[in-house]
Amino acid sequence: MTPRVAALLVLLVASGPARAATEPAADVRPPALREVGIDQRLGESLPLDAPFHDDHGRAVTLGDYFGRKPVVLVMTYFECPMLCTLVLNGLAQTLKTMNFEPGKEFDVVAVSFDPNDTPERAAKKKAAYVAEYGREATADGWHFLTGDEAAIARVATAVGFRYKWVPEEKQFAHAAAIMIATPEGRLAHYFYGIDYAGRDLRLGLIEAADHKIGSVVDTLLLFCYRYDPATGKYGAIVLNLVRIGGVTTVLAIGAFMTVMFRREAAAERRRQGSV
Repeated sequence: MTPRVAALLVLLVASGPARAATEPAADVRPPALREVGIDQRLGESLPLDAPFHDDHGRAVTLGDYFGRKPVVLVMTYFECPMLCTLVLNGLAQTLKTMNFEPGKEFDVVAVSFDPNDTPERAAKKKAAYVAEYGREATADGWHFLTGDEAAIARVATAVGFRYKWVPEEKQFAHAAAIMIATPEGRLAHYFYGIDYAGRDLRLGLIEAADHKIGSVVDTLLLFCYRYDPATGKYGAIVLNLVRIGGVTTVLAIGAFMTVMFRREAAAERRRQGSV
């Protein structure tokens, strides 16, 4: 990797949430990066009729992976020498820490934005990440898609993913992020960079699934934390934390008083019985 590529990589990883929210007044980025970024499209619908080929070479549409479960969507390309690998590695490492699994609570859909990618490359990349994840039974929950320029452009535009081919480097310049979409195909969350917090990803999937997955504890966490589009993370809601703390304190005092009243009543009964 050349020094120039390394510098571009640092800029692309670091430019996630702030770049997605607003562009700076003076764009100091290198020319190769000025057309690159992620513009959030929260609430927008994906083009579910966009045609692709899956990692078996079968003709599919994007909508084939929606309808029942939320989807973790990754814009990638399979010959990427660095950043795409870091994104997929980060996703796989985070998923290892979760008890949610691809194919059960959600699906992973990786869409190549290189029209020269092939189903054979997709199959090889999928096999590598299913093996990295370490749960072979989840293979049907991982989907690596290839398509032509028109289909790719529809998806990339829908999610606000801007990328550019850099001829002198013979690779694409692009930013780093994963997205979560609802079962209906609406964009619900963006998580930036190459390292994703397991808590954030889990809560994002629960919200995208309209609370049809997860536990009572997750419901409580969603009362205390809220997704912040500007940072691409979940942050604590201070007022709700204070409310929970107050309720907990009242319950603790109530329980203490109940125990003390019962002890006092028992002692009084013993005294009366000894008279």
